Amino acid sequence: MSAFLNQWLELILRWIHVFAGIMWVGATFYFTWLDGRFTELEQKEKKKKPTTASEILPFNPQTEKKDVDEKHVVWMVHSGGFYLVEKQKNPKLMTQTLHWFKWEAAITWLSGFLLFALMYYQRGNLIDFEGAPIGKAAAIWLSLGMIAAGWLAYDLLWKFCPNEWAGIFICYGLMMAAAYVACHYFSGGGAYLQLGAMMGTIMAANVWMRILPAQRRMVAALKAGTPPNLDEGARAKARSKHNTFIIVPVVFIMISNHYPVTYGSPNKWPILCGLVLAGWIAAKIIRKA
Repeated sequence: MSAFLNQWLELILRWIHVFAGIMWVGATFYFTWLDGRFTELEQKEKKKKPTTASEILPFNPQTEKKDVDEKHVVWMVHSGGFYLVEKQKNPKLMTQTLHWFKWEAAITWLSGFLLFALMYYQRGNLIDFEGAPIGKAAAIWLSLGMIAAGWLAYDLLWKFCPNEWAGIFICYGLMMAAAYVACHYFSGGGAYLQLGAMMGTIMAANVWMRILPAQRRMVAALKAGTPPNLDEGARAKARSKHNTFIIVPVVFIMISNHYPVTYGSPNKWPILCGLVLAGWIAAKIIRKA
């Protein structure tokens, strides 16, 4: 492929990747924010429960209906329109079209992987030009193996880990190990993008292999007239929560090639680990905003 076509391909892939990523991240954090508002309403509802007989008022259809509506919907305004959104704890089959948010994740991952392959596999930037501990072909196979192993390790961990905090510490330890291996065998920029590819793959696989199948089974149960398995919904929500933490360091890694002070440093491995931790802390704050 000529250098001219190579650059145009990179431009197109990067454009698609960034724009699809904006839509995916935006939708993820919008629903995270929305769920947080419903959690606040549920907590306020618990605090409003009457404690004495004198506090129990006669039923008034108008005030009672208004109170119920305020507890179960979130009122928003955007672009000149007003919106009421309701959250269903026990989903019901509706006649309206069900909207799925899935293609943003698929397009972001596919364009990102193709861009990574073009810039680091095809151009040979995955390893340093001088003094690399392994060759180009071995580096590519190591990269692909780490991407696959990263998803398998993460998925098995969260399937069987009984404690959330234990899972967090184990995940961070595995991330540190992956970052160390990447920084040892790959170039500085290649190591950072390698970890980003691993995290991005986990996010996309969460959507397509754990969240969407659970949602489809719940919808199928509703169509069959049987109660959906709410435990599946809870597990899917947990994976979506993980994605909101992963995405913050991934966004930095996507733009890390602009900051050689990080990947070009002799301490690139601890810097990368520290930035991932900072991203997780930032995500914790953003989720409460």
